[in-house]
Amino acid sequence: MQAGDDKSFDDINVTPMVDLYLVLLLIFIIMTTAGVQGVKVDLPKGSKQPAKDLSAPKGKAVTVNNEGKIFLDTVPVTLEQLEKKLADHKAQNPDFPVVVRGDRATQYQGIMDVLDVLGRVGLTKIGLATQPPK
Repeated sequence: MQAGDDKSFDDINVTPMVDLYLVLLLIFIIMTTAGVQGVKVDLPKGSKQPAKDLSAPKGKAVTVNNEGKIFLDTVPVTLEQLEKKLADHKAQNPDFPVVVRGDRATQYQGIMDVLDVLGRVGLTKIGLATQPPK
């Protein structure tokens, strides 16, 4: 043995482990943000009676958030744009369901404006989304 070889090897190099944790954290952040779909609203409570199945693949979702903003599926629209897009979709698919999702803090007038547009377009399969009571 040489004179300089009597050092203790008690230290562990944690740099590769930190790099691995940062990569895993980055992957986790990307996957959780990519998995978020739709617009988050606090739905009002409804009854326990099952509703008709409105989950047809050609259905549309109209959401009114607590600020009164309107979304068709996940795209923000005005009432005029909503009416035009729904009329265009109805021309291609005459019998499609629409689910209206309104935040419980939304002014009732905002929901009525959306229902008025749905009536002008001539849609008859309309559902109101609620949460089941606890």
